[in-house]
Amino acid sequence: MRHFSPIKGQMMAEQVSLATVAAEVGTPAYVYSAATFTRHYKVFARAVSSMDSLIAYSVKANSNQAVLSLLAKLGSGADVVSGGELARALAAGIAADKIIFSGVGKSAEEMRAGLEAGIAPFNIESMPELQQLNAIALDMGKTAPVAVRINPNVCAGTHEKICTGRAENKFGIDIADVDAVFERAQDMQGVRLRGIAMHIGSQIDSLAPFASAITLAAGLIERLRKQGHKIETFDIGGGLGISYAGGDTTPPSPKEYGDLVRRLTQDLDVRMIFEPGRMIAGNAGVLLAKVLYVKHGGARNFLIIDAAMNDLIRPALYDAYHDIEPVNASAADADQKTKMISYDVVGPICESGDTFTQHRMLPEMQAGDLIVLHTAGAYGAVQASQYNSRPLIPEVLVKDDKYAVVRKRPNIEDVLKTEHVPDWV
Repeated sequence: MRHFSPIKGQMMAEQVSLATVAAEVGTPAYVYSAATFTRHYKVFARAVSSMDSLIAYSVKANSNQAVLSLLAKLGSGADVVSGGELARALAAGIAADKIIFSGVGKSAEEMRAGLEAGIAPFNIESMPELQQLNAIALDMGKTAPVAVRINPNVCAGTHEKICTGRAENKFGIDIADVDAVFERAQDMQGVRLRGIAMHIGSQIDSLAPFASAITLAAGLIERLRKQGHKIETFDIGGGLGISYAGGDTTPPSPKEYGDLVRRLTQDLDVRMIFEPGRMIAGNAGVLLAKVLYVKHGGARNFLIIDAAMNDLIRPALYDAYHDIEPVNASAADADQKTKMISYDVVGPICESGDTFTQHRMLPEMQAGDLIVLHTAGAYGAVQASQYNSRPLIPEVLVKDDKYAVVRKRPNIEDVLKTEHVPDWV
């Protein structure tokens, strides 16, 4: 459920008019709904409540401090993949023992930061990484809690660029090599291996890949225990897909997902760790933009908006679908009499790839009209750049009838202040 809907012809974020946000904050801007974040977290928590579990929200989906603080108050942990995300999670009030540190390329400095904070397991993804962590922990006089991230060689059936569980992907240790890693770790005094982790991909719209990967991992856990290793946790990552409205898939519900995981893991006697990201954040945000020009070409009609691929790169990167609606709906819209036009919705960046959609049927638009791109709460603002020297855009959080700018819009002077021209140029 998303709390973005028209009321009396005006698109609202909860009880706040998006036209008001556009007038007072400007466009483009990300707008988030606190009610949607809250509801989605609680829905997922209910779905896994019968298991001994930790929900470690995937910070990479949306790392805004206000969002993390909201989730921290709901009891969420965090899955982080960088020192910066670790710092964000701690600053937002997420307890260190609820923070999981994932990622294939943790630096020595990041390992030290995690050890100093006292985080929950490091998910290690290679033998060299384990050796590095062991050496740093010994140097600091600490013991690092560790889970080994496995690569089960399971195809998640998702987009190639967000599939992470196949043998050719860079993530995790081949499941056939995990026994040897545990054996070698017994001689390492700076680490304590107590768990198995995996993450097979993102935006998964079927339970079958989860079932295959969990079954393989469960067999591994049983085998490791027979060898005398103690396995206390099983982190199955995230990846549960969401509906992108006009998209062509309907992913399983959190309850269906939770029921599957419970059935396949109930005899393992482990603490389950979940890393939902998109499922919580995706439909909690929209990208609010303004039409700059309507261009009628020989073969296409172009709706040129002030948002661009540097603000929301998902369509260019993944061919991702985002539902698009006008902020102001006329009375004719309700009667379904509005003239509909086929538009290519594009941004102003000097790249043909700066295209949000092609041949999308929308009400006839004019310059100055406001639109929203739905399902932009995950992997939107966090992937933004300043390409074409376009400053990052603001993020706005709405709760009931009030809103706040939770990341301000810098101007070009702010951007230029971060750069320096040496005297010798």
